Amino acid sequence: MLKNTTTTTTTRTKRRRTAAIAASVAVAAILLGTVSYTATRPEARTDVADQQQADTTEANDELTDKLVKLARRDAKDPLAQGRADAPVVLIEYADFKCGYCGKFARDTEPDLVKKYVDDGTLRIEWRNFPIFGADSQSAARAAWAAGQQGRFWQFHKAAYADGTKDKGFGADRLDALAREAGVKDLDRFRTDRAGKAAKAAVQQDSDEAYALGATSTPSFLINGQPLAGAQPEAAFEQIIEAAKAQSAKDQSAKSGSGQ
Repeated sequence: MLKNTTTTTTTRTKRRRTAAIAASVAVAAILLGTVSYTATRPEARTDVADQQQADTTEANDELTDKLVKLARRDAKDPLAQGRADAPVVLIEYADFKCGYCGKFARDTEPDLVKKYVDDGTLRIEWRNFPIFGADSQSAARAAWAAGQQGRFWQFHKAAYADGTKDKGFGADRLDALAREAGVKDLDRFRTDRAGKAAKAAVQQDSDEAYALGATSTPSFLINGQPLAGAQPEAAFEQIIEAAKAQSAKDQSAKSGSGQ
């Protein structure tokens, strides 16, 4: 009876999460439709145009709110770094076979960690989004398995080292990367990466990315603001600073209203 109840609860939770993602996509479709119509419609009266602009802004705000809620903020998530209550959350959808993902991991992310994660401003949440075939899937599940022993970010660093992806992610290479990452129990690592839990976790992340319309890696959400590709560090800093300022403004407004 307990097993059936747990299964039912898990199924309901997945359905609710799928519904939430579907809702965000539906809002996005409404927003895009409104923008498209506004761009091509004939000139309208000022009062009508103002109302249409207000409707577009409201739809945009609603979409952003939906995307913000995709942040899991789980303090025990081994595939995340930074405070669970950080004012800014960067969600990264990435693939270990992706060259641009590696560029971001080597050239940009470390600076963002030093500047924003270490001072409590930013939280980074990883989502496995393997789109380059079997090797991508294997690396994603291995990274998840390393996380079960608290070594995800060390595995992440090893897997994204310059030239690593060109060597492939076969079983022996994954073991070697795990050793480099400091994974202590290799037998457990092998069992975990081949297990159903790893497959389900990677599938959940991938489904989330596809539902949002992501088609390439890396793709990011920064407090609901989409950003695609390994953009210059300044692009991330600009969005993070704006999100930080907006978060402070929202908190001030809540305090002022007594909430």
